[in-house]
Formats: sequence, structure tokens, C-alpha cells
Amino acid sequence: MTHEQDLEQTHEQTHEQTHEQTHEQTHEQTHAQVGQRTRDTEVAADAVRATPAGIDPRGPRVGAGITAVLLAVVVLLGPTTAGLVLLAVVAAGFGLGAARGVTGTVQAWVFATFVRPRLAPPTDLEDPRPPRFAQVVGLVVTGAGVLLGLAGVPTAVPWAAAVAFVAAGLNAAVGLCLGCELYLLGLRLRTASRRR
Repeated sequence: MTHEQDLEQTHEQTHEQTHEQTHEQTHEQTHAQVGQRTRDTEVAADAVRATPAGIDPRGPRVGAGITAVLLAVVVLLGPTTAGLVLLAVVAAGFGLGAARGVTGTVQAWVFATFVRPRLAPPTDLEDPRPPRFAQVVGLVVTGAGVLLGLAGVPTAVPWAAAVAFVAAGLNAAVGLCLGCELYLLGLRLRTASRRR
């Protein structure tokens, strides 16, 4: 074999190895990109499949207004037995909302029976999951006040009512649902962690 043939054979081998390495790297990169797109598509498809029917967004706001009035009364009653009983009633309402969804509460019944028939149909519908999560948050706050009140810490009753009143009042007055925002934040964090 001549020196030129050696050089040519070495050149061909190097070219083949470089071509194979480049092909493998390109294949791995493409596979990784397709995998990421597949995961993104699966996350989006899961979200679409899991989205329940929308609700009239005015319903939770009216419910929050009714709840805010009840909580204001608890705050005014202070650390009394009457305040504790009324806070327990509010906590039970949050329990209904957490278990059955925001449309399964007494406030939702009031809205559907007396308010909604007098309104035009809603222009948009709202995903019921964030308001339902807000009901869970309300249950935790008011439930803690009730439990502490029963445990001999009566000042916890108006304090828990005041905290829940702020959240319900914001929702009723300006449509800012703090529990809904917490739900959406958790959803964004969960989606971001799935993409990694």
C-alpha cells in the first residue's frame, strides 16, 4: 500500500467516524426535542381533558359577598359562643364548597335562585377548580378558628374570621380571589417542574 492510499484510507475512516458521530448527536438532539414536545403536548392534553365545565364567574363573587357579611358579623360578635357558632356555620359552608364544588354551596343556591335569573347570561365561563380550591383555603382558615375556639382560645374566632373576611371581601368587591391565585400559582409551579 502506498503512502497516498494510506492517507486516502485514513481520510475515509475519519470522514465515516465524523459522519457517524454527527449523525448520532443530531439523532440524540432531535430525540430530546421530540421528547420535550411530547411531554409539553401531554401536559396540555391532560389540562384540556381534565378541565370541567365552566361556571358563571358572578356566582362565586355573590357567594363571597354573602360569606363576607357572615364573617363581618363573627368579627363584631368577637370571642363569644355566638361568634364561634356562626364561624362553625361558615366553616361548614366552606366544607360543602370543598367537597361538592363552589356550585354546591348554599350561597350558590341563593345566586342561582334569586340573582342569576335577573342577569344576562355570562360573557365568559370560569374554570371551577380555582374557586373550589379557594373553598378549601377558607375551610382551613375558619376551621382552625373553630378548633382553637373549642380548645379554649376564643380570640382565635374573630381573628380567623377577620382573615377570611379579607379574602372574601376582596373577591366580592373587586373579583380578586386569593385562593384562586394560590391554585393558579401551584398549577404554574407543577407545570414548570414537569417540563424539567
